[in-house]
Amino acid sequence: MKNKLIVLVSFALALFSCQQPIKTKVISSVAKKPNIVLILSDDQAWNDYGFMGHDIVETPNLDKLASQSVVFKRGYVPTPICRPSLMTLSTGLYPHQHKITGNDPKGGFRNAEFPREELLDNIDTIPTLQKLLSANGYLTHQSGKWWEGDYKRGGFTHGMTEGKRHGDKGLDIGRKGMDSIFNFIKDAQSKDNPFYVWYAPFLPHMPHNPPDSLFQKYAAKVDSDHLARYYAMVEWFDQTCGELIDYLDKNGLRENTLIYYVCDNGWIQNPDKPKFDTQSKQTPMEGGVRTPILFSMPGTLKPSSRKELISSIDILPTILDAVNMEVPQNLPGLNLWDNLKSEKEIDRNIVFGEAYGHDIIDKDNPEASLGYLWCIEDDWKLILSYDGALEGGNGGYDFTHDEVRSEPIRLYKINEDPFEKKNLASEYPDKVQQIKEKIEAWYPLRERRLLIVNN
Repeated sequence: MKNKLIVLVSFALALFSCQQPIKTKVISSVAKKPNIVLILSDDQAWNDYGFMGHDIVETPNLDKLASQSVVFKRGYVPTPICRPSLMTLSTGLYPHQHKITGNDPKGGFRNAEFPREELLDNIDTIPTLQKLLSANGYLTHQSGKWWEGDYKRGGFTHGMTEGKRHGDKGLDIGRKGMDSIFNFIKDAQSKDNPFYVWYAPFLPHMPHNPPDSLFQKYAAKVDSDHLARYYAMVEWFDQTCGELIDYLDKNGLRENTLIYYVCDNGWIQNPDKPKFDTQSKQTPMEGGVRTPILFSMPGTLKPSSRKELISSIDILPTILDAVNMEVPQNLPGLNLWDNLKSEKEIDRNIVFGEAYGHDIIDKDNPEASLGYLWCIEDDWKLILSYDGALEGGNGGYDFTHDEVRSEPIRLYKINEDPFEKKNLASEYPDKVQQIKEKIEAWYPLRERRLLIVNN
């Protein structure tokens, strides 16, 4: 059965490339395989951490983890919305490759124009990290956010989600304790199996209903109750991360466990409403796509702060190499494992991204709901509205950012201007054209409507 699964996984990956199917390198000694733990924040701004310099919100547990990690402060996810971002983490593919570009079918989850089940079919054919690990002796556990059916359908051996929209019972993790994960780890230890934990709590995601003590703490520091609740949610999330890391420490698991941290997409709290603000979630602005990315494994990885650009598409190949499994050559991301261990600079200065409407217009044609394409090269960030007019994915979710509609081309010096206050597109037309050509070479455009830049 094990060999059959490996063959199936290899064949599916080969569909994305003309290269030969991958071979999985099975490690003979189960006991020596490192454990893997993902900590995934849900809707948090890139700078809302103590170690990222925030002067109000407190994240002592993540600050401690950062002090024990290789920290990439210029990390990115390729898309600014939950479901496709999670699928990228699970598959190592861009949304236009794994075909999950939004959260729901057109019309929303209550009035969908095509069955949600048709979107779930993707998880049956695309290899996932947890499928690959499970085929190589790992026990794998899902908790928190998970959109692609029940946990078994995604390739996990254990889990909480039963198959309803975005996580059902899995969303209890963190908010209602950590026992499901702790019991799973105990079980894996009793069986002498290495383990993989997908910890993706519904935190600090809405509803923003933190413990009252945390809310009162931040209400005394800021004028907005909405902002106070959000900050309190961030610290609540941080507390649960501390519980998980402390459990690993107390059980002697920390040195043989690789923890990696990332956020699914950004969030800027609107101080006047219980929702996200502009230039935030669902947009390709830094507030939507930037996140710190951490890798921590004491004794193996020396803590450091890195300046290079990396993307969440780099995580899957990196994890596979870390557990001594062969990395598929047709994945778009970089394998960073040698760079993490040796502290060598990463030989890449560019990352790409794509932003779609909240709802998926056409499950077979990602471009149907495409809103933006973007690229960061060195210090330059270019954002292109797909057709120069539509805002939010060709009739999908409308971002309704009126101040952006008049700027379909946006260019920023992102290190100097991380909050994207000054659009430099009109001052540097040659730079716009140069990066635009790289975007078009990267993304498989069908209609080439990005030629708006030449007008």
